[in-house]
Amino acid sequence: MSSALLRSAPALREALRASAAVKPAVMANTSFVRGKATLPDLSYDYGALEPHISGKIMELHHKKHHQTYVTGLNTALNTIAEAESKGDFTKAASVAPLLNFHGGGHLNHSLFWENLAPASREGGGEPAGVLKKAIDEDFGSFDAFRKQMNTSLAGIQGSGWAWLVRDKQSGTLGLVTRANQDPVTGSYVPLLGIDAWEHAYYLQYENRKAEYFDAIWNVINWKTVASRFEKA
Repeated sequence: MSSALLRSAPALREALRASAAVKPAVMANTSFVRGKATLPDLSYDYGALEPHISGKIMELHHKKHHQTYVTGLNTALNTIAEAESKGDFTKAASVAPLLNFHGGGHLNHSLFWENLAPASREGGGEPAGVLKKAIDEDFGSFDAFRKQMNTSLAGIQGSGWAWLVRDKQSGTLGLVTRANQDPVTGSYVPLLGIDAWEHAYYLQYENRKAEYFDAIWNVINWKTVASRFEKA
């Protein structure tokens, strides 16, 4: 956001606070071409995660739902840029919720696809090395961590995400949940996120979301999670 916009009235700064944190996070962790957000390619076929996540779900989730966030993010960024150029700070502030929602959706899903891998390749099993040691230290064991994550997912009211995060200050691991598409920002680095929106599971699991929460562990790419942990 421009310095002029952020120096506006306190109420305006409050309205933009969350979305101002989203933009740099999205820019740093997702793909942009000529200043526009783009839908990332997957490193596996839509059907590669079956039987744990169906190919139909993956195709709709990626091509339709994620694309909606990409389109919405670009629209929000264009609207804010145009409003700033005209000095229309009220208009810019009114777009802040859309920037947070679509920017968060793009960021969250871009990280999510990288969290996954076919069970026949890197998917499933348990983490190893320094990540396993950190999980054992901060959660007691991998099984305890997985149970806590599933409990966090089950406790989400409506739509949202559960994340394994690393605290930048303490270096410890923890679990956080976020409503809707709110991204993980501030002192936390997101390592592993699980999507609890209905579009992530309903075509296959219907209202049995606990089965989805159990099944997705079979396709978690722990190498990617470990790489994020080591860079955090």
